[in-house]
Amino acid sequence: MVESTRTGKPTIRTSAPELRSGDIPGHASPVVATRPAAPAIVGTATIGSPSRASEITVWVLALFLLLFLAIPVGALVIRALGTGAAWDARTYETLRQALGLSLATTAITMVIIVALGTPLAYLLARRRFPGAAAIEALVDLPIVLPPAVAGIALLVAFGRNGLVGQWLAEGGVTVGFTTIAVIMAQIFVSAPFYVIAARGGFARVDRDVEAAAADLGATPGQVFRTVTLPLIAPSLIAGAVLAWARALGEFGATIMFAGNFPGVTQTMPLAIYGRFGAGDLSTALLLSVVLLFASLIVLLGVRITGGRVRGGV
Repeated sequence: MVESTRTGKPTIRTSAPELRSGDIPGHASPVVATRPAAPAIVGTATIGSPSRASEITVWVLALFLLLFLAIPVGALVIRALGTGAAWDARTYETLRQALGLSLATTAITMVIIVALGTPLAYLLARRRFPGAAAIEALVDLPIVLPPAVAGIALLVAFGRNGLVGQWLAEGGVTVGFTTIAVIMAQIFVSAPFYVIAARGGFARVDRDVEAAAADLGATPGQVFRTVTLPLIAPSLIAGAVLAWARALGEFGATIMFAGNFPGVTQTMPLAIYGRFGAGDLSTALLLSVVLLFASLIVLLGVRITGGRVRGGV
């Protein structure tokens, strides 16, 4: 039986015989039972949340890798500080030449990479043309190519008897085993890092935003400067940092194509190798620590700058 309560909500009411099928017919009990709707069950299920044991396992595994990365760096700094008394005028002269050459060549390298790599990244991200996949593979190739192979390839291409170098030599231009060869080796091995990052930045830009700016009367140059460039700035900065770090640490291609001549082609990695091979461990440690801190300062500075760019500061 369905009755209406004072609140106006229907309530199911049944007599006792309806509830107990074993009662004798005709002797219905006046007892009335009410069956309210079943209450909803509210739970706090944590499906997919990791247990405490798995969380600890993740932290332990991550800690192993962090220690593996931190211990050599810490040992390098501690050992270098312990050999400070062995540093002499020759040590500082080697540092001055190698560091100055490394900073100068990597600066020129980055200017060339940004100037030439940005248009290439734009074309790969925004244009579809025959052979695009092959060009992308060519750009990515130096990343997986062994540095020694890159050096040999540059030598047979631009060396004095190389495919292109022989024509340059006839004109009185020598590339191999010069400072120019250092820059070329750095460009070859580090350019892909910038192009890949910039290509990803261009691909992620919303084309509708650029179209809206153009509809408001902005020229293509204004659209790029005021809309596209701020959006891709974090990608460009990240790519530039990776390319600079790769160029600064370049060793294999440089020593094969440019040689190891102090003041001419001896960058910081080559100077470290040369002093270590000569048994001058204290100078090698000093050069290593200086290169370590220079890299760390640049990385921290770029991270701070990139954070401000993303935050719109």
